[in-house]
Order: sequence, then structure tokens, then C-alpha cells
Amino acid sequence: MSKTSPLAAVYSVLVFIIGCSSLPARTWTDAKSGRTLEAEFIGLKDGKLTLKRKDGKSSYLVLDRLSPADKVSTEKAAADKPANATDWPTWRGAARDGKSLDSGLLKEWPKDGPELLWTFESAGKGYSSPALVGGKIYLTGSRDKKAEIICIDSGGKELWSAPIGEDPEKGYNTGWGAGPRGAVTVSDGMVFAMNANGDLACFNADDGKRIWNKDLVKDFGGGIPSWGFSESPLVDGDKVVVTPGGDKGAIVALDKKTGKELWRSKGLKDGAQYSSLVAAEVKGRRQYIQLFMNTLAGVDAKNGDVLWTSPWPEGRTAVIPTPVYHEGTVYMTSGYGSGCKLVKIDGGKAEDIWENKVMKNHHGGVVLVDGHIFGFSDGGGLVCQELATGKQKWNHRDEGSQKGAVHYADGMLYCMDEEAGSVFLAEANTEKYIEHGRFEIPRQTKLREGTNGKIWTHPVVIGGKLYLRDQDLLFCYDVKP
Repeated sequence: MSKTSPLAAVYSVLVFIIGCSSLPARTWTDAKSGRTLEAEFIGLKDGKLTLKRKDGKSSYLVLDRLSPADKVSTEKAAADKPANATDWPTWRGAARDGKSLDSGLLKEWPKDGPELLWTFESAGKGYSSPALVGGKIYLTGSRDKKAEIICIDSGGKELWSAPIGEDPEKGYNTGWGAGPRGAVTVSDGMVFAMNANGDLACFNADDGKRIWNKDLVKDFGGGIPSWGFSESPLVDGDKVVVTPGGDKGAIVALDKKTGKELWRSKGLKDGAQYSSLVAAEVKGRRQYIQLFMNTLAGVDAKNGDVLWTSPWPEGRTAVIPTPVYHEGTVYMTSGYGSGCKLVKIDGGKAEDIWENKVMKNHHGGVVLVDGHIFGFSDGGGLVCQELATGKQKWNHRDEGSQKGAVHYADGMLYCMDEEAGSVFLAEANTEKYIEHGRFEIPRQTKLREGTNGKIWTHPVVIGGKLYLRDQDLLFCYDVKP
């Protein structure tokens, strides 16, 4: 589109943010004039799209003037974005990419770390990261052998709790710690959560009243993985999508309001692992991407039909990290010496671009920033890897930064070491490692005593606050200047 086109008017100030992009940079078409614009979807409000052009500037388009395919894609992408930049509605954020919308954060931490605002000490056993919507914080945790959703206010006071199901602390436990593993997902006044045994439930977000529940094993023929179901439910439009695994269909979509089954991906029969689904729009077609032990796969969002698969013979013991979708490609990695690869999927089938062992990410996740992957690699510490080529740009490994989880906000990496409970701030710099502060959480939980469990909950930065969890302890820090 030309600069004079009314459809390409540039906002000098972006007056609203609905959420992170679910759509990559792509071509948008004005159905009336035929003009096109290459840009990334940012949000939708009052019938207007906000897009980010390649030069970093923002433009807007009127929804009703889009091509039919663009219109459908936009409405789906905007369906579950948070209402403001202080919302974090699900695992790894609205786009499930581990990147916060926050800005204006501290670029250098004081010697003893940022200010600790409050500590919530009753989150129970479990590893889920928090979800934050409308000033409320939602966690899962096991208390008195019940897996629960726990809702607290922005000051750390518990508002309500509701049982998801039993938590017998055996079977899936295997000595690594009890409690739910996955984060909750909040959408349209409802909260969706799953425990390690496969109980999936929907609750009212205001008071915890149960709306419906399902059992991934009994209702869908799934099988509990060795360390328990760890998935965070994906809500996409009117659907909630989860991975029971098994011969009856590895992925299932339910009506989010009623729990009624909509479809199963019967073409996939892999057993459930520990990764969570991500949604992607590929050439106008919505799909869900999941990682299994030996398969990376994409299924049609409309009916669950298998669109493509890519073999992962390197998968062993457990595959955990959430895949990363970017511009027609999918990046995946897993630990236990497995490695990583980049797969092209926009040609109708999956084609490997490269595969190597630069990144062997166990469960701390990776983030994509400026064409580079950042995350912890087993034995390699924190690693920066070029997405296009798979080449390592740098790695950093020392005491307190050998293995853990990574989160991105405002140009910085927030890293949590799984052993010592140390948290460090580093630049998302593609050329070298530069650290800007480090501290240790005030104390570690006693609930892990006698187990092999470590500090595995991923950090979350949203609304100028840093949230860190170690089982029953949730710490909230101020990271604004």
C-alpha cells in the first residue's frame, strides 16, 4: 500500500494493545482496492486492526474491508487476547511465546535484587506458573491431596479455591514431587485447568463455581504420562484443546462453554507427552501444533485432521518444551541429549531446514527474539542460537546459571536457575552475554524435601511485576523503576 492510502495511516501512538501476535508478518489484502500490506498482527478493537510494519511503525486497517480469508484469520487471532497489557491469561502468555508486553522496566537490578512486594505461602504442591487477568492471579496447587485452582488478588490475598480433582501423590509422582504441573487458562470469565491425573475442569473465574469437567483417560482414552499430565489447556475462540494422547485420537477439541466434544485428531495416535499446544495461522489456515515423543505434528483447527507430521527420532525419556511457530516454520527442542530442529510447514508438508544439538532444552523453554532463540541447553548453560541457520552465537555457563527457565520482557531475559533459586537479568543480545543483576529468592520451599524436584516454575513478568514460584511459595517483585 502506498503511504497516501487511508488504509495505511500510521498511528503516532498505539492507544491500545490487545495482546501478543498470534499471526506472523504476512500480506493483508484490501478486498475493495486490492492493495496489500506486509505487516504483523498486533490487535483488534472496535472493528479496526492494528498492524506492525517491517519498519516498526504501526498501521491500521478496517476489518470490514479485509479479504474474507484475512477477516476470518483476524477474528480467530483476536478471540482470546488479554484486554490490556497487565493480563497474562495462559501458559507463556496470550501467544504462548514466553514474551511479555511490558515496557519501561528496570534495566539494572540493585545489588540485592528488585523490591519484594509480597509473598503468598499457600500455593500448595505443584509447578504451574501463574495466569493473571483483571487484577486476579490464578494458580494450580495440591493441598490436602486435592489438586486445586487457587485465586488470589493483586496483593497476595487468597480469594477462593476450587478442586480440580484428586491428587493422590503417587503414580505420576515418581519421587519428583506432587501437584499439578500445567498453568491455568483464563478466557471470557472462565478458568480452565488440568491436574496430573488428567482431570480437566472449567470454573467461573469470579467465584470458582464448577461449570463442567472431563477425564482425559476415561472420556477420551488417554494415558497418564510417567510424570503426569503437564499440559496447559489451549483456548482458541470457542474451543478448548488438549492432548489426551492414545489410539482414539491424540488431540481433542471441546466446546469451551459446555465441554461437549467437537472433534478428535484420530489420525494421530501418539501418547501424550509434556508439551502444550500452540495455535498458528499458515497461509490463511488455522492449525494447532503439538510435540510428542517422536513426532511433531500440526492438525486442522476446524476438524482435527492431520495436516503434516515431522519425525523426531531423537526424542527420548520425555519431551517437554512448547514449540515456537514463526513465519511458516516451527522450531522445536527437547532434552536428554536430543537437540533441536527447524521445520518449514507453509508448503503443505513438513520439511526439515536444519537439525543439530546446539540447543537441548529440558523443560525451561525457549524464547524467540530478533531472529534468535534464547534458552538453557543441557550442559551448555544459557545459549543464543540463530533461528535461520541453527548456529550457536554464544553460551554462558557458571554457578547459578547452568540450567533453568527463561522469560522475555522489554529487551531483557529473566532467567531462573533450577538449583540455587538464583534469578538473573541478561540482555537479549545476539552477539554476547551481558548480565545486569542477580539475586536469590528469600527462601526455598520445604515441600521438596525428600524428593528430587527442583525449582521448575517459569518466571512471569507482567504489569511491572516479576512473579517467581517455588511450590507453595509465590513471590511478587517490583521491576519498574
